[in-house]
Amino acid sequence: MNFAWKKMRNQKTKLRSEFHSDLFMKDSHTQYQAEHSMRQLVEADINSLRRMLDELTLCKSDLESQAESLKEELLQLKQNHEQEVNALKSQLGERLNVEVDAAPNVDLNRVLNEMRSQYEALVENNHRDVEEWFAKQTEELNKQVASSSEQLQSSQAEIMELRRTVSSLEIELQAQHNLKDSLENTLTETEARYSSQLSQVQNTITNVESQLSEIRCDLERQNQEYQVLLDVKARLESEINTYRSLLESEDSKLPSNPCSTSNARGNSSGPCGSSQSRRC
Repeated sequence: MNFAWKKMRNQKTKLRSEFHSDLFMKDSHTQYQAEHSMRQLVEADINSLRRMLDELTLCKSDLESQAESLKEELLQLKQNHEQEVNALKSQLGERLNVEVDAAPNVDLNRVLNEMRSQYEALVENNHRDVEEWFAKQTEELNKQVASSSEQLQSSQAEIMELRRTVSSLEIELQAQHNLKDSLENTLTETEARYSSQLSQVQNTITNVESQLSEIRCDLERQNQEYQVLLDVKARLESEINTYRSLLESEDSKLPSNPCSTSNARGNSSGPCGSSQSRRC
């Protein structure tokens, strides 16, 4: 009985430890689900960053094409300006020839210099405005490109960090899978082993209960036999007491000298007479 009780207690302790192992496996599964959800969120962020990267690349290409277009437009403006200056010079040359014939007293050099100064000032203002506009556009474009480059580098660094995180999570997930498989195998083996042991313990308990039932029946039978013996003893003691009482009562009724009584009656041939002769 003590051995069976200790065995059952040990099995209870082992089953408790297996229960804790099962809880740990459930916690690991919950952690796996959380990490899987986190991984999906990270993958969604990576896809969003990739789309953003593609958009920034397209924006950069568009800005570069706009810069090239502005450079070509500035070059075209310079060429047009030179052509207009040359055409104006040729027109002014013909006009000067006509005016020299018509009015020789006019200072043509002064007029020409004034016109040239005005036109050069106008051209200089236009050129300065165009250069300022181009410089402003170029500066804004460079700022956008720099911001896009910084954002691109930040996105690339974040993508690399997310990839390392995903790789680490995949390794940890694989380890959790291996641990889960190992725990499941251990649990299956433990369940099979303890099922056999529980069956043996159940058989032992059944045998012990059967033995206890037999012992209880034997005790009840012996108790009944003991009660019968006690009753027999009581009856025998009662009968003995009865016989003793009867004998004592009979002895009290008998005379103290039976031989004298017999002689007085003249029964010399009686047993008392012979007894008396023998006593004499």
